[in-house]
Amino acid sequence: MKAALLPDRGVVRIAGEPARGFLNGLVTGDMASVTMDHAAYAALLTPQGKMVVDFLVVEAPPTLGGGLLLDCPRDLAAALVQKLNFYKLRAQVTVEDLSDTLGIVAIWDQGTAAGSPGFADPRLPALGRRVIREPHLAAATAAGIGAILVDSHDYEAHRIALGIPRGGVDFAYGDAFPHEADMDQLAGIDFAKGCYVGQEVVSRMQHRATARTRVVPLAYEGFAPQPGTPVTAGDKAVGTLGSSAAGRALALVRLDRVADALAAGLPLAAGNVTVTPVKPDWATFAWPGEASV
Repeated sequence: MKAALLPDRGVVRIAGEPARGFLNGLVTGDMASVTMDHAAYAALLTPQGKMVVDFLVVEAPPTLGGGLLLDCPRDLAAALVQKLNFYKLRAQVTVEDLSDTLGIVAIWDQGTAAGSPGFADPRLPALGRRVIREPHLAAATAAGIGAILVDSHDYEAHRIALGIPRGGVDFAYGDAFPHEADMDQLAGIDFAKGCYVGQEVVSRMQHRATARTRVVPLAYEGFAPQPGTPVTAGDKAVGTLGSSAAGRALALVRLDRVADALAAGLPLAAGNVTVTPVKPDWATFAWPGEASV
C-alpha cells in the first residue's frame, strides 16, 4: 500500500445548515448522499456548461465544525471561494479556503479497503482513498496504516495509468465541457438531479451524444512528449497531449478524427513519438476503431 501527500490539492469548507442544499443547486453531482465516508465527484460550471473547477466533496467531521469539505485544485481554491460567495446571496453559509492548514493524502494499491482512513475516491475504486488532514501528519497517516509514503509523482503515474484526467494539464478549465473531461464516465454528473448552473448544456450533450472531444489514454515508448504537444495523424492535428508517465499519457482528442486515422491506417504521433490509444476499463462511450453495437 502506498500513500502520498498531494501538494497540488487544496481544501475549501462550506459551513452552515443550508450548505448541502446550497452546493447541490450549483454543481453537477448530487450532494444528498455525501457523508464522512461517502464522497461525491462534481464540478462547478459556467452558465454555458464549461468547467470552472472540479472537486471531490465529503462531509466535514465535527472537529472541523461540520459542513462540507471540497478537495480541489489548490491553485483554484481562492477563486472557488470567490465564486461560491458570488452565488451565496442570502444563503446562511460561510465559505473559506483551508488550504494553508489542511492537505490531501492519497492512499492506493493493495490493502486499500473500507477499513482504511478517509473516504473512497468516488471516480474509480482503483484510485484508492483520500484523507484530509494537516500536511505535516502525512508520514504519520501512512505509518498508521502500514503504507509506504512516496512522492506525489508516484500517484500521478498511478492516475495516468488508470486514464483519469486532471484539470489544468489534461483539459483546460474555462474551456472544457464535463463530457470532454470524462466526468460522465467517472460518476461526476448526476443526470437525475434537479437544476444546477450549466445543466441544460450538459443534458443536451448527453441526450444528443454530441461529445466528439474527450480525454483518452495513450501508450508510448521511450521519452515522454511534453504536455501541450499536438497529437497528429499524418499532417492533420487530432488533439493535444496532456500528462504522461511511465509509458502512458492522456490527451484531449477529437474522437472522429482519431477514428478516421485508424481506419486509414495512419499512426498517431505526439511530436516524434508514436502514440497508441488504449481503451480504459471504465469507458462506455464509442471508442475510435470499434464497431458500434
